[in-house]
Amino acid sequence: MVHTLEWKAHLLCEQGKGIQTCTKVKIDDLAILKKLHREFEAYKKSLLPKVPPFPNESISSHTSTEATSMRLAISSDNVKKRKSNNTIADTFNMKSRDHLDSEIARMFYKGGLPFNLARNPYYVSSYTYAVKSNLSSYKPPRYTKLRTTLLNKETENVDRLLQPVKATWKTNGVTIVSDGWSDPRRRPLINLMIASETGPMFMKAIDCSGEIKDKDFIATLLSEVIDEIGDQNVVQIITDNASNCKAAGELVEGRYHHIYWTPCVVHTFNLAMKSICAAKNVLNNVEVYDECHWITEVHVDALFIKNCIMNHSMRLSMFNKLSPLKLLCIVDTFFASIVCMLKRLKLLKTSLQSMVISENWSLYKDDRREQASLVREKILDEA
Repeated sequence: MVHTLEWKAHLLCEQGKGIQTCTKVKIDDLAILKKLHREFEAYKKSLLPKVPPFPNESISSHTSTEATSMRLAISSDNVKKRKSNNTIADTFNMKSRDHLDSEIARMFYKGGLPFNLARNPYYVSSYTYAVKSNLSSYKPPRYTKLRTTLLNKETENVDRLLQPVKATWKTNGVTIVSDGWSDPRRRPLINLMIASETGPMFMKAIDCSGEIKDKDFIATLLSEVIDEIGDQNVVQIITDNASNCKAAGELVEGRYHHIYWTPCVVHTFNLAMKSICAAKNVLNNVEVYDECHWITEVHVDALFIKNCIMNHSMRLSMFNKLSPLKLLCIVDTFFASIVCMLKRLKLLKTSLQSMVISENWSLYKDDRREQASLVREKILDEA
């Protein structure tokens, strides 16, 4: 086994130490190693206690030798004592760090917080700032302060950050964008956003619970936002193509003659896709039905296959073992939902075929054997 001193001589390229110098250490690395070695030696010397000389130390060489031996023994004992008391764990407060980690982890687990919160830059910066500031008596803000004082303060801060964006509205003009949706509590909300050359900006969300969202109600909401930001700054408004939104747009155009209503392009595209992919055999749609009714039939088969797999745990377990991708559960209101579902099934074609020809599928036993057989037939027919 190579001695520690020989390793040091090898890495520091010291000649005449009885060991070959390292040829892989570069000049820059060698300078860094020598600097670290000097700092370590200086640190070791600083740990040695200053032992006062014994009286009559110069009486004889024998007495001097004994005194030197005693000093070295005392120094050695003190160094060992200091080293035992100053371990790496104590130096870096490992116990305190582990305890703090556990407290933070319990906060996540107890509050049901998503682990993605740990990637939030403000999560990291808040603890870093607390450590650097050495706030020994600091207590984090309570529930009431978070939802009142600090929330109002942050709102004012966001308003200040948005001032450069608002300053361009008079020069370039803006577009008001409106859309409706439902939150997890099933409240009907209408979002109002501002789009400009410098970027989009959320304006507000209005709770329409108990309200009839007819043309007059929507036109009133749009007019209030127009007056709030200044009608001279507004170029157009954009909503979806629903009949009430279209009528509301016409009312706004009547009130403000320089403002135009524009239908949502994505919603228009979605309606066109629905007309093609969900063709109906009606008198005014005969040509479209003749050309596109096969898409509707494929969509029905795709829904049948998806539901048969997703609604049964054993079939879903077979599928998950064979496919790295998952089946999509897309609601009908999603833009081009039919196209998205068929595209995903095309990517899953090989996995689906492997599933229905596997031994587990052939040994499948339950009350729905006919349904499983029909799924197998439809998947293999597509091959």
